[in-house]
Amino acid sequence: MSKKQIACSVLDLAAVTEGSTPEYSFKKSLKLAQYAENLGYTRYWLAEHHNIAGIASAATSVLIGYIAGGTKTIRVGSGGIMLPNHSSLIIAEQFGTLGCLYPGRIDLGIGRAPGTDQLTAMVIRRNSNLGAEDFPQQVIELKTYFSKENSTAKVRAIPGEDVDMPIWILGSSTDSAHLAAYFGMPYAFAGHFAPAQMQTAFGIYKNEFRPSEQASQPYIMACVNTIAADTDEEANYLATSAYQAFLGIIRNKRQLLQPPVKNMADLWNEAEKTQVLQMLAGSFIGSASTIQKNIQAFVAQTGVDELMFNAHMYDFDAKMHSYKLMSEVMRREF
Repeated sequence: MSKKQIACSVLDLAAVTEGSTPEYSFKKSLKLAQYAENLGYTRYWLAEHHNIAGIASAATSVLIGYIAGGTKTIRVGSGGIMLPNHSSLIIAEQFGTLGCLYPGRIDLGIGRAPGTDQLTAMVIRRNSNLGAEDFPQQVIELKTYFSKENSTAKVRAIPGEDVDMPIWILGSSTDSAHLAAYFGMPYAFAGHFAPAQMQTAFGIYKNEFRPSEQASQPYIMACVNTIAADTDEEANYLATSAYQAFLGIIRNKRQLLQPPVKNMADLWNEAEKTQVLQMLAGSFIGSASTIQKNIQAFVAQTGVDELMFNAHMYDFDAKMHSYKLMSEVMRREF
């Protein structure tokens, strides 16, 4: 197999660190986006999450506009919008507006999960009957609203109609792989928190892919955790903030992103450690040379076209340095 250069992108959750505020998180997100743009990253995506103390990207469309307005060339989008939480028309209008304001720079990644706990999902969807089972129909609706052929319909997305809006299907299991393949859409997998079915999902997507106007061939992006530092020891230390965040998920005790610690054994038991490390199996932690070897093996195994990096780190300067090191790693061919 001939080698190729793999595109690299950024996933941002607008993490709120201990002792900080969402306002400061947004300013850090913009600074990171500008930095990523200068480093040559392809896209900068933000994810819809609700009722999570350490994540401030709930109003995803609003935040995308803020980031796009403060950058010049990098693509900005959603990784993703949790479509059953919303009317398809409203999302078409919101992203149609973004597409008009920043033409050729906006991506719409959509998923079927609620992006929150069950109680919060019920509050969000209180007056809606939409659920995961409606996701395929909502995808069809979105594609229709963005099409110029919808100009004679009784319900139109204005703005939105005939706006160039690449739509991605996001998944964390095999379900959405079938859907992305059926519609001939690019596919992004959430390997940063649910890596178990990633390889199987990629196989399904490739085998079942049907060419479309949007994509003539399969296009796969894997989102993975990356914590790069000058040494393996430092990277492993910085990674303990992410470990604590996932430990909070397991214990249903979510909090602001915590500073790294020297010894996780003081915080988790063996069963919890095993569960956290399983959830974070799609992670690359270490020095640039260590990560380069591991990414090379990962790309060879998965055949991905693009990697999106999530760096759940407490120290912002260390986070910036991590993305710099990753940009250097990704300049080579895999």
